[in-house]
Amino acid sequence: MDSTIRSRPTATTNPKEPTEDTSTSSPPTREYNLSSTTDDDERISRLPSLLDIVRLLLLGILLSTTLSYFITSESLTWNYRPPWTRPARIRAWLRGPIHLTPTQLSLYNGTSPHLPIYLALNASIYDVTSSPHLYGPGGPYHFFSGRDATRAFITGCFAEDLTSDIRGVEEMFVPLDEEEEVVSSKVRKVRRERDLRVARRKVEEAVEGWRRLFDGGKGGRYFWVGRVVGREEGVGEVRALCRAAREGRPKRGRGEEGGKGRVRGAGDV
Repeated sequence: MDSTIRSRPTATTNPKEPTEDTSTSSPPTREYNLSSTTDDDERISRLPSLLDIVRLLLLGILLSTTLSYFITSESLTWNYRPPWTRPARIRAWLRGPIHLTPTQLSLYNGTSPHLPIYLALNASIYDVTSSPHLYGPGGPYHFFSGRDATRAFITGCFAEDLTSDIRGVEEMFVPLDEEEEVVSSKVRKVRRERDLRVARRKVEEAVEGWRRLFDGGKGGRYFWVGRVVGREEGVGEVRALCRAAREGRPKRGRGEEGGKGRVRGAGDV
């Protein structure tokens, strides 16, 4: 036996080969801020949900319709009806504007159950069929139906002024001068021109007030349908003011440059 003790070579670690790490790695720890999470939850809980919004809307609609019915005694929408809920207005829109002569317009006075009720204001034709108790036979304003009575709308003289001729009607708004007032012809001329400008503006305002009533007023019951054609305008003598219009003319006080006349408005009918 060989006396020399052969020692086994010890295993050496190869630096190029990775060594297996037998130690178990613990996962990274996360820190939570419990106070901020609680605040976020409380903030979210305070926000109204979609269901809460729907409930509020339904409650508002219910209150509105209830009040409307008790106040108007007939309507749940405060007497408002959109145009698309009125078949006559839809038919008129689909048909387009109509053009009638004064003779043709006279047929639409409510006496025929097969024709609508029309009236005209300043050559514009409006459908007032929804108020037969007012503009139909026996109604208090039946005399307006089937004609253009613009002058009567301004003066309020329903017996004398059922005509479209408004020439000279502005005189009802021109102030009357005091008889003893002495002014030069130049001053009187300038004053007259100024008074006429103001008076014509008041006539336009009166007509516009009635137009708003018939063109979508009264909750949309009345509406525009067309124009009157073939009228003879500016023919014949200028009509004199009716008695009511003459007596209602304003009087100019001493030192005043203008007067106030009463404009007959849509609220008077």
